Amino acid sequence: MGLAMKSLSIKRATMSVLALLVASAPNVGAAESLAGSKGDSRFPVYFAPGTIGGCGKNYKDYVAAGGHSAYAMTPFNWATEFTICGAYLNATSQKAAGALALKSCQSARSKYKVTTAGACAIAASK
Repeated sequence: MGLAMKSLSIKRATMSVLALLVASAPNVGAAESLAGSKGDSRFPVYFAPGTIGGCGKNYKDYVAAGGHSAYAMTPFNWATEFTICGAYLNATSQKAAGALALKSCQSARSKYKVTTAGACAIAASK
């Protein structure tokens, strides 16, 4: 095997390894926008027909957000047909967005002094 053949074999092997590394690397390339994504859903988000208040708008804003965001709410209460919610948009990470959305929901729950709504929980995050 001549020097030119060894060089060609080394180049091919190097290119194969590089192609494998690039193909298997997670999240390589341009970061994709999260806008329009409902993210990781933990439980269904439901609003009763004719619902007023900010929870529906907050959820729409959450879905439209392009960065790491989270939406927290109390479970839907069929007896009273209301929820309390909180959202945090475009945080530095999904975990930070979740913590801040949960804090926002708990703050609203305390403000309105509602005990029948249940506990706040993260409904969706991305």
